[in-house]
Amino acid sequence: MTLPPPKPATNIPIEIPPDLQPAYANLVRISHAPAEFVMDFAQLLPGDAKAMVTARIIMSPIALKLFVQAVNENLSRYEATFGKINIPNPGSSLADSLFKPPHPPETPPDPSKEPDK
Repeated sequence: MTLPPPKPATNIPIEIPPDLQPAYANLVRISHAPAEFVMDFAQLLPGDAKAMVTARIIMSPIALKLFVQAVNENLSRYEATFGKINIPNPGSSLADSLFKPPHPPETPPDPSKEPDK
């Protein structure tokens, strides 16, 4: 069976509502069912005990696959223009690299426990 040739890309006009608030995310939780992927985009700020979800996006598997393809194409263009994006600590998970809890402040030495000179 031969598939018909793909149609040329169409520019779809996109309208952005003037009151749309941008949502910053530095973490995403992804879950899925047979018919959909659910992505909860969240902010995790240093020192916070939990992440705050700022947006939930639900996509069909085919839409997500096309989205991933588009993101990869755009990342390639970005790196061709601005240079390679390095991911810290290869071998560990991205979450482990980016969301380590802050180090507790060092406690100054107790002068009463210093040895006599």
